[in-house]
Amino acid sequence: MAYKVLIIGCGAIAGGYDAERSPDDWPLSHAGAIARDDRFDIWACFDTDDDARYDFMDRWDVPICLGELEPPFAKPGDFDVVVIASPTQFHAEHLEYALTLRPKLVFCEKPLAADLEGARNLAAQFDTARIPLAVNYTRRWAPDLVELAQEVRAGDWGTLISAIGTYTKGIVHNGSHMVDLLGMFVGEMRVHSVGPGWCDFWDDDPTVSTMLTTGDLGLPIHLIAGDAEHVTHFELVLNYERGEIAMRDGGMRIETRRVQDSETFAGYRQLGLPERMPGRYPEAMTQAYANIAEALDTGARLASTAQNAIEAHKFCEEIRLKALETIKKDPE
Repeated sequence: MAYKVLIIGCGAIAGGYDAERSPDDWPLSHAGAIARDDRFDIWACFDTDDDARYDFMDRWDVPICLGELEPPFAKPGDFDVVVIASPTQFHAEHLEYALTLRPKLVFCEKPLAADLEGARNLAAQFDTARIPLAVNYTRRWAPDLVELAQEVRAGDWGTLISAIGTYTKGIVHNGSHMVDLLGMFVGEMRVHSVGPGWCDFWDDDPTVSTMLTTGDLGLPIHLIAGDAEHVTHFELVLNYERGEIAMRDGGMRIETRRVQDSETFAGYRQLGLPERMPGRYPEAMTQAYANIAEALDTGARLASTAQNAIEAHKFCEEIRLKALETIKKDPE
């Protein structure tokens, strides 16, 4: 029997990204991934926006559509999985509600809460309740990035030299994706210094240029602030002794270059021509639900949990607070 799912929030990540996409495309939303996995069924959805929830209900053939979350609506155990796909400011409230339903697992968009302390408290509550809490740092389910990170940990690329990540739309909201991705490849990091930033999307969550360092050798990791008003940018370049790994267009393309002897300058080493591959980021949501099904069926480890989410949030909150101290607000 399929796992019963309640989706809280009926916006883009809940199902909107796949509303008009071809069924042959990899799904980019929760509902899109669930629709292709017969281990799950969406039994109910919630959103305060009438149009959003009715559109969602019709598009994904959901039997129960709610404009309010009231205790009589469901009793503990009615749902196996609760998906939190609402805006960030409602995550804490909806996670608290999910706890009352006692599901087998909760899958939440990041960050867990608007503030770090709230996120920590929620994670502790889920831990006490013994309810697994998956967090949608999507690239932890992208097969090519997972494979490359395994190669790095195995020493195939040698020691890290430096890393450069460019992002937009807030250090906590989108920057935490970059910090979490770096955690996959680099491991322990520290905040070295916080540079200039600006509010290109969120008034209280600036996009900030920052230098991090690795925890062991203190190697430099640069976060570069883009500007979402001009272009949405999310790319990472990792430089190693034996080559370079570049994630382009948010993971839609991967480029690798291997170090080789220079044919022009004797005694010098240089990067060879890039090998370009289509990124497998579009597979990530499908892989996330496959991982969740395995966790429910066999107790398999979740690839992204509250633990790595809070670690990323901690870094980004430190950067956010330091940046807000120096950013000059527009006088208007």
